[in-house]
Amino acid sequence: MKLYAALITLSLIWGMSFMFIKLLLPALGPWGVVFWRCFFGAVTLLVTITARKQFYYIKKLPWKSLMLVGIFNALIPWGLIAVSELRISSSMAATMNATTPIWTSLIGFLFFSVSLKAKHWTGIFVGFIGILFLLNFNVQSIFTEDFIGIGTMLGATICYGFASQYTRRYLKDVPVSIIAFFTLLFGMAGGFTLMLVTDGFSAEVFFSPKSFLSMIGLGVLGSGIAYLLFYYMIKEGSAEFASFVTYLVPVTALLWGSMLLNEELSSNLIVGLVLIFSGVYLSTRRTPKVRERESVQSL
Repeated sequence: MKLYAALITLSLIWGMSFMFIKLLLPALGPWGVVFWRCFFGAVTLLVTITARKQFYYIKKLPWKSLMLVGIFNALIPWGLIAVSELRISSSMAATMNATTPIWTSLIGFLFFSVSLKAKHWTGIFVGFIGILFLLNFNVQSIFTEDFIGIGTMLGATICYGFASQYTRRYLKDVPVSIIAFFTLLFGMAGGFTLMLVTDGFSAEVFFSPKSFLSMIGLGVLGSGIAYLLFYYMIKEGSAEFASFVTYLVPVTALLWGSMLLNEELSSNLIVGLVLIFSGVYLSTRRTPKVRERESVQSL
């Protein structure tokens, strides 16, 4: 029951995160968004780690693995998501994010010895048809800004898929708050460097109440608390279960985008979302015995 409560809570938080990113991009640029969300998220987690007195773990941490997860679960995907939202709506970005479980399954099959059956491959195929709906089945759209936006968003989901499988395999003995904190710390370091190289440092966001609250919401909720929930689901459930959050995120993101950003809900977006949901369900569905065995192994 706790896993499903975490799933629902995370979907509500991350659904709003796409809106926060959209609001912050004009003031911060893509890498500024990455840096500040990592910064405020890391500060939030530092409070948690201090309260739990977990610093004794630091001497024996797998630093290379943590750095890799920080790169593929924060720095690169969050940068790509920010770039994508310069070109597509937050609703479209959230819909593309729903393909994460498909990539998680594919990467698990290719690199982590996860077996896939015919129904899983069917789901992957259906999911890709959903992506084509988002592109309006227009080959020429491959060369448009929309495709760049969709392509960078897909790149982010592939990074998420790899990081989920890698975390499940190599960081299962590391406390959730420690994984989340160092994920954000490495993401913050990379984001700060890229921010200085590209857009430079900007304090404009601190003088706008709407932008500042968006930054706090994205950092504290969408990064700090959200990653505690995400890694909790990976460790207590599975990488596939954690990726189920993308079933729900597009729904909440569509609602936030429509209500607060006046984004259009096109028929292609709705059909693409339904097909992607169907593909995700088929590509991640397991038999009861496998689910039970995974639950036992995660304890």
